[in-house]
Amino acid sequence: MDRSVTRRLWRAFIAALVCLCAAPTSHSAEDAVDTALVIAVDVSQSVDEVRYKIQMDGIAAAFEDSDVIAAITGGTHGKILVTLVTWSDSATTALPWRLIASKEDAQAIAAAIRALPPATGEFTCLARMLRTLQQSVLLQIPLPANRTVIDVSGDGIDNCDDTPATGIERDAIVAAGGTINGLPIILAGENDEIVGSGAYRKPGYDMNNLSPDKDSTTLDTWFTKHVIGGRGAFILPAKGYEDFGRAFRQKFVTEVSQAAVAR
Repeated sequence: MDRSVTRRLWRAFIAALVCLCAAPTSHSAEDAVDTALVIAVDVSQSVDEVRYKIQMDGIAAAFEDSDVIAAITGGTHGKILVTLVTWSDSATTALPWRLIASKEDAQAIAAAIRALPPATGEFTCLARMLRTLQQSVLLQIPLPANRTVIDVSGDGIDNCDDTPATGIERDAIVAAGGTINGLPIILAGENDEIVGSGAYRKPGYDMNNLSPDKDSTTLDTWFTKHVIGGRGAFILPAKGYEDFGRAFRQKFVTEVSQAAVAR
């Protein structure tokens, strides 16, 4: 069988599994949540210990914010599920699925996130991360959710796979009913102009088969074209790591609030 056909069949199979796992089988309506949120955090080589801490502190602070807590508890079911995944060369579940149904739950998760040990990697394997989410994290959602959202933050384009691979993995998640939002981190003097051309890439990465836009696009445009997708998908750039906390909090409130609208 042609390899491209095999890949499409495999993607369809994974999409079907995600749909089955998200379906409210034996759970009652009281068991359902408004949103199952995957927070996917870039920990590639460009993210040093200081930048890692800024991201984790910003995410933790969002869970402690009164507006965020009000958005979580004010939904149809008044609760959400959250997991945190760190990714670079591979994706790792740093915080397994946790239920938030109260201020105390949110504060406990904030404390757990601040206590996570530093995670490091080398390359920005975004397509590989999305594939891992399909094959494990999304299949492990413990309760039915009105909406499944993946919140991807990062400061670079995929440097492990060509652009089409990122889109293929994105499309498989969207086909299963998921939404992927983006938080590109724009860094002055690093990625605020042209990204892609001459960028750091995994050894063996084919430099001769890059799609044209991969060498001539800004990071936020690349996220818009190749990362986000699904109902209500959007990007919200951060102007440097110092702006990450503000951007994540705003994005989080929007994502949780959209759960009721998207029904």
